[in-house]
Amino acid sequence: MGKFKTWDEFEKELKITPEQEEEIRVEMEIMQASIEARKKKKITQEEISKKSGLTQSVVARVESGVHSPTMQTMLRYLNAIGYTLKVVPNDKYKATKQKVNKNI
Repeated sequence: MGKFKTWDEFEKELKITPEQEEEIRVEMEIMQASIEARKKKKITQEEISKKSGLTQSVVARVESGVHSPTMQTMLRYLNAIGYTLKVVPNDKYKATKQKVNKNI
């Protein structure tokens, strides 16, 4: 039987950059906010499916967080619950970019 790795060992092997880590964090925040907005409006996954043209299984996969939805899928999901995405300044971008440049 092989040796099991700790999470820290596994995480080191992934070699996730700070930029990738930030991308994952932002994507998770968007998904969580989307799910919360759907629940607050008391809209079911089935209703999203009907309004968006996405299958109910796609809606469930979007909400599971296991797969990254395409931009088109995410926009269709959000539109079905009365939301959209908005591009806003990211204060962390400048700090992250400076950190990366220091390491080069």
